[in-house]
Order: sequence, then structure tokens, then C-alpha cells
Amino acid sequence: MTPFTAHRQQSVAAQGERRLIAGIRSWLGRASPAAPFGIGDDCAVIPPTKHHQLVTTDPVIWGQHFDATVPVRAAGAKLLKRNLSDIAAMGGRPVAAVVSLALAPDTSVAWLRDFYRGLAACALQYRVKIVGGDITQGPKGFFGAFLTLHGESTGRRIVTRRGARAGDAIYVTGSLGGSLLGHHYQFSPRLAEGAWLAGRAEVRAMMDVSDGLAKDLDSLTPTGLVPALGASAIPVSPAARRRARTTRKIPLAHALGDGEDYELLIVVRAGAAQFERDWRKRFPSLRISRLGRFVRKNQLPAGALRLADYHGYEHLQ
Repeated sequence: MTPFTAHRQQSVAAQGERRLIAGIRSWLGRASPAAPFGIGDDCAVIPPTKHHQLVTTDPVIWGQHFDATVPVRAAGAKLLKRNLSDIAAMGGRPVAAVVSLALAPDTSVAWLRDFYRGLAACALQYRVKIVGGDITQGPKGFFGAFLTLHGESTGRRIVTRRGARAGDAIYVTGSLGGSLLGHHYQFSPRLAEGAWLAGRAEVRAMMDVSDGLAKDLDSLTPTGLVPALGASAIPVSPAARRRARTTRKIPLAHALGDGEDYELLIVVRAGAAQFERDWRKRFPSLRISRLGRFVRKNQLPAGALRLADYHGYEHLQ
């Protein structure tokens, strides 16, 4: 189902901004508190906290992040879940979000209602308050929703992308690749896992895998070091194998480069033998894989995976 309608009386153009905002407030329901802690003032008020503050932003755009094969409510949920994954990657918890829309005049009101109901259901599930936003007119055939999510640390510590050292182990949760077959909107943000990892002293650095492991791992790699990974250690998803049958690429290429996996990529201090045992006790249903370790460039073992031979998702190309 597309966001657009050929019937003006069914479009946002027939509603006007005030009626549309009233509709959005209604569609969000309990996910949006009353002003000044929600929609209705020039700014929303977010209560103070003693924890580190986290802010992230990500959009979903028609034709780029979803299309007519994605259920409307799932597209609304994806908007929030993309941002939740960023909060999870720093070991935080979400608090409140604002959503801005760029809408073509021919956007269907019924479609937009379902988009917001999907967003609201996801917000209630993860205890996020939708506290405001903005609406602007876009060109014909365009729909873009832009969410900014505020979060906070779950303890005294936040986990960043910096901190890896030579010998440290590299882990990833779940499996990778083939996201276009449905995972790109059906995933679960790893919030509980990220918060647990932030409380582990042996965890040095962390990020989520959104553009593909082959690209994202570079953001965790310190100057002078390289990741020494074994190809057999990469957790290739069944979806990556299915994709490979139609693209004629090897499944590993999809696992390393498809992107939108939204799994956690984790650096763990060398010699932390208890880490895997504790993980399996705490999260028995979620796979974690040790991919390899960081080494100095002149110590890269023969047979190590050459990430330069693979490519993640590159924006603006």
C-alpha cells in the first residue's frame, strides 16, 4: 500500500494542518502525554535526570527505507526501532521522541493514521513518549518521517565506539545478512542486551550494525590495529543464504554487506573467559558469535578475512 491517494478528499491536503495535528494526537493516544510534556507547546518539557543524556536521529523515507511491500504499521514502528537500536548500542534506555514529517499534499490520511498507530504501538512497547514534532509540505510523491530520540544511560557508564586494544575479542549478536527479505523492519532493538553489556567492565566498545559489518567494524578499529576475523566465524543468516541464490553472490557477501541487521557489535577485553558463559545464562535465546580479535597490522594471520573485498551500504552513492 502506497502513502498516496488520487482522491483529494482522502488526502492530507483536504485536512489542513490543524485538523491533521489533532488527528495525529488522537492516533498516538497514550503514547503522547498532555502538554507541556507532549504535543501542544512550542517545546516539549522533558524532566531532568541524573544520568548521561543520549540523543540520536534517523528517518524513514518512502522508496528508500520502505516500500509498498512493508505493512504500513510496520513502517511506523521501523521509524522508532531504528533509533532505539542506536540507544541500545550505547547501553542506554529510551525516554522521549519528536517526529517531523515532510508530506506530499496527496498523502492519504488513512495511510498516515495507520503509520502513526504502528509508531504508537512501538512507543508503548518500549516506553517511549512521543512529545512533539513538526509538519512541512514536501513535493508530490514524497513521504519522509524524521524521528529524534532522547535517551539516558542505565547506569554511570555509557559505551562508545572507542576503546578497543590489541588482543581484544570481537563479538556480534544474532545473525547477519538478507535484511531485505523482512528483517529490516521486523527486527527487535537490543535494548536489554545493550544495557547488560554496559554494566560489564570487560566490554570496551560497542555499536549497532546498520550499514553492514564490513563497513561498520572500521568505526571500532583503532589506528594501527586491524580486525583478524575468520570467515567461518561470521554468523550468516538463513535469509542471506536465500538472497545468495537469486543474486549469485556468496552468502558471506550478504552477511558482511547488506546492512540493516541492527545487531550489536561488541569489543571485549582479551582474556575475559567468563563473558560468553554469563551471556548465555542471561540471554539463552540470542546467539552471540566471537568473530576474531584486533591485532597489529604486521600480525594479521594468514587466511584472515579481507574486509576490503566486501562493501557495506554507502550513503549518497
